[in-house]
Amino acid sequence: MSFLQPLLLLLGVGAAVPLVLHLLRRRIHSEVDFPAVAYLARAERENVRQLKMRNLLLMVLRVLAVLMLALAAARPLGAFFGAGHVPTAMAIVLDNSLSTSAIVSGEPVLATLRSAARQAASAATGSDRIWLVTADGQVVGGSREQVLDAIDRADALTGRGDLATAITRATGLVAGAGLGAQQVVVVTDGQASAWDGTVAVGAVAVSVLAPVLPVISNRAIVQADARPARWTPRGSVVARSAGSDSATYRIALGTQRLASGTARGGEDLTVHGTSAEPGWRAGVVELEADELRGDDARHFAVWAGAAPRVLPDPSAGAFLRTAVEALVQSQRVTMGGDVVIASADVATRLPALLVAPSDPTRIGTANRTLERLGVPWRFGGVRRDETGARGGRFDGVRVLARYPLVAQAGAVADTLASAGGDAWVVAGPGYVLIGSALDPAATNLPVSAGFVPWLGDVVAQRLAGDATTVVAAAPGATVRLPLGTDGIEAPDGQVTRAAASVRVPARPGVYFLRAGAERIGALVVNPEPQESDLRRLEPALLKERIRGASVAATADPAAFKASLFSSGSKRPLQLPLLLLALALLAAEAWVVRRTEREATG
Repeated sequence: MSFLQPLLLLLGVGAAVPLVLHLLRRRIHSEVDFPAVAYLARAERENVRQLKMRNLLLMVLRVLAVLMLALAAARPLGAFFGAGHVPTAMAIVLDNSLSTSAIVSGEPVLATLRSAARQAASAATGSDRIWLVTADGQVVGGSREQVLDAIDRADALTGRGDLATAITRATGLVAGAGLGAQQVVVVTDGQASAWDGTVAVGAVAVSVLAPVLPVISNRAIVQADARPARWTPRGSVVARSAGSDSATYRIALGTQRLASGTARGGEDLTVHGTSAEPGWRAGVVELEADELRGDDARHFAVWAGAAPRVLPDPSAGAFLRTAVEALVQSQRVTMGGDVVIASADVATRLPALLVAPSDPTRIGTANRTLERLGVPWRFGGVRRDETGARGGRFDGVRVLARYPLVAQAGAVADTLASAGGDAWVVAGPGYVLIGSALDPAATNLPVSAGFVPWLGDVVAQRLAGDATTVVAAAPGATVRLPLGTDGIEAPDGQVTRAAASVRVPARPGVYFLRAGAERIGALVVNPEPQESDLRRLEPALLKERIRGASVAATADPAAFKASLFSSGSKRPLQLPLLLLALALLAAEAWVVRRTEREATG
């Protein structure tokens, strides 16, 4: 047995009061000498044994009653005969990802999940501590009423959220609450794509409810890209729909309709178009509405204008020259001197795409050229340890020979790729610098399938005078913005100030990046494609996704209810002790009344 308020056991000293009164009574009877009660004294002596037994019984009942009250005040916990639950730290994880906005049987799935979350919160008492953690990591704690209000106000996200992180955060909250019983409750639609990994919860008990939901057919747009991002002024929109049946679609660029028709599930759509207006344009691909409305539209951005003029220098190598010719044929660039592509040791001006010289003896000259051009990076010592590049579109690229790029004082640049832990491709105002020569002896980048598209994008988005950077992100994600960005223009035209790293708006759409009054790029916000896959996991598989000492997962609301506040092996003994004290006092009153009736009868 343990006690929540052990100091209140001192009230047990009160049990001495009936004992003292009992002893005082005996002393008074033995010391009083009053002639008028001599007759009563003789009668008492006749029944002295019976009276002593009654007085002793009353004393015992009163002492025990006081002891029971003292024990109850100390709030004991025990394994048997308890009632209710021990004070518990409980965090309720509510899955409010985009998939829970699907309409099933006439109401959103989220409404069913909110009801289960309310059931858990309503069972809390004033001795418990509770929190609500949603799939986007938002935390609300406080009283039961505050948590219930937060559950009612929780809306479905426009993206996937992160259930694993939410569960980890909930586990940390209850583990740090300082209460003996800890429980995390998860209510989820069990969407398989949201449970693609495992999460460790240690010793914290976890109860998962994934109610049985009817399977619904979902149509979605899972891809919508402008290719290239810079239209000159022609370009293409590549879109893909998902789902088992066909649906009508519409593709628009601003107020300009580009195409419409019927798309089958899994079908790629490629629509060629011409922008009627120059500059930045917001586009959208839409399907007819179904039960999950949030993935029926997908946004893209286009910059329309003249193709950048590129001048490849022979020092850049044959692969770069060939790639530029391919871009010219596809009308993504034209030949001209706006952007230079050259080895760093022979470049004379910016903007330029600069590559490491193929001759190691030219590295010193290249570093002096970088200094003269104002590029705050230098080539380090040559490394010939084969390694893989990391970062964005460079994942999978092999690097055989490289010069680690070393930042100089005051360097401000985006690192586009690293190799062996060192910067390998960096970009800054008017330059992109690669730490290897672009030939197969140094890297397989120039012979990879993505090299020509990457070159076209880097010229259009990083080096052209009216550079067109497009940043794609999911709602609520955190992204780094291109250098020079100082504001974000919302679809309604409102501009907010922006730092180098920002949290992406929750509402999908196209947000233009601003440098002062000029649009310099676009932030395109769309939900994650995997959120459109509504396949669900059975409770047994959900349980396998959570690694802990005590994990239960069920689809049965009754079993879920029984699991609430069941993490402690002990139960409060306060109520049984109070009932026992009342019984003792009732027995004491009965003995007293019987004694009085016998005395008057």
